[in-house]
Amino acid sequence: MDQRSQSAACDSIVVTGLGHVVLAPCDPTPYLKVRKNRKFMGVQDDLAVVAAGQAAASAGLGNALGERAGLYLSVGYLPFEQADVDVLFENSVDERGFSMQRFSSQAYDAVNPLLTFRCLSNMPAFHISVNLDIQGPYFVTYPGPGQFYLALEEACVALASGSIDIAFLGGIAYQQNFLVRHHFARIDLPAGRLLDAAGCVVLETATHAAARGARVRGRLLSYELSFHPRNPFEEAGSSEECGADGAMGSASLPVALSLGQRRSLRHELKTRDGICASSCWELA
Repeated sequence: MDQRSQSAACDSIVVTGLGHVVLAPCDPTPYLKVRKNRKFMGVQDDLAVVAAGQAAASAGLGNALGERAGLYLSVGYLPFEQADVDVLFENSVDERGFSMQRFSSQAYDAVNPLLTFRCLSNMPAFHISVNLDIQGPYFVTYPGPGQFYLALEEACVALASGSIDIAFLGGIAYQQNFLVRHHFARIDLPAGRLLDAAGCVVLETATHAAARGARVRGRLLSYELSFHPRNPFEEAGSSEECGADGAMGSASLPVALSLGQRRSLRHELKTRDGICASSCWELA
């Protein structure tokens, strides 16, 4: 272990930047280095770029962060609009029903070729990294607040090992679209409660933040993460969340931190897919 890693391993993790967006639409244009890229961006990309841009400004960082900055995201359920689903369906069926041949040829060509760029889970990471020039490691997972804790853990490990100096930790949830509303209508969260939101938190070690004269806006006191597998055919499962608004999905915790309505925040979570997690934060 080198000197940097030894120092970071016993260093506390502090929050130096915060940003959030609740409810779309929002305008990412001020944060774009190449405005022509706007045509490749969907709502989840807009949310992600604005939240990350706000967090970078809050942390006193520019838009050329380089190899010592990493990006760790949890992105919500895959979005898709009904009009596009209808086009795919209409061009994928024949007199016998669904046809893979028609789907892979006629239906595929019937939709806007840019559509896939706007709904893939890794695209928010691309747009954030391009516009903030984040060249360090990245981690993208989905679709809920349980997976956000996996991103948090990855960020903390990278900071503690000294492999990065700055971690952008974000959650994005574009939920007011046909496909996501359809999914939630089948389970325990009424689709009418879903919110479009994104939150981003800049994390550093206390030593690095002090060295660059950054304002400390909060501190991660502790976190816990565990997985308890279940048989979905025998146990329905349920989700519970305390300390943040569960209607924001993956963005619930980072938005709660960014809003800063309490000096201390304890967040607890149990998901239907078996993740149990909690964290304690102190906010300035």
